[in-house]
Amino acid sequence: MPVLVDTNILVRAVERRHPLMRTARRALLALVRNGEELCVTPQNIAEFWNVCTRPVNLNGLGNSITATDKLASRIETFFTVLPDSMEAFRIWRRLIVEHEVRGAKVHDARLAAIMQAHDIRKILTFNTGDFKRFPHLVALHPTELAP
Repeated sequence: MPVLVDTNILVRAVERRHPLMRTARRALLALVRNGEELCVTPQNIAEFWNVCTRPVNLNGLGNSITATDKLASRIETFFTVLPDSMEAFRIWRRLIVEHEVRGAKVHDARLAAIMQAHDIRKILTFNTGDFKRFPHLVALHPTELAP
């Protein structure tokens, strides 16, 4: 069964000094061992690139373009990259109105819409609360899979 992997998991899994790095990696490994298909969206890759290349003093990782490109290429190799579509856009428009989504939370709604368009029900994220408004989704916290 496919599971969408949120950007915060991707970033933590490559941020060697972060205290949640091992938790993120263990959760991904647990899903793979359970036969789950790990998926991302183009939005996840864009958000990952943003955090990786943003300066450290602006809450980024401060990585070079070359280093970030290598990391993004690995993600694109090991994860299924779900295509975006007009169907996902239409679902997103419905979700943001239906759930009165405001501000930065539109990005989470976009992931929820792409998931719905691809009939994916689970997302692995450190921010499970961000997805509670979408009843068709199950947000899995990494500690639930690999304490």
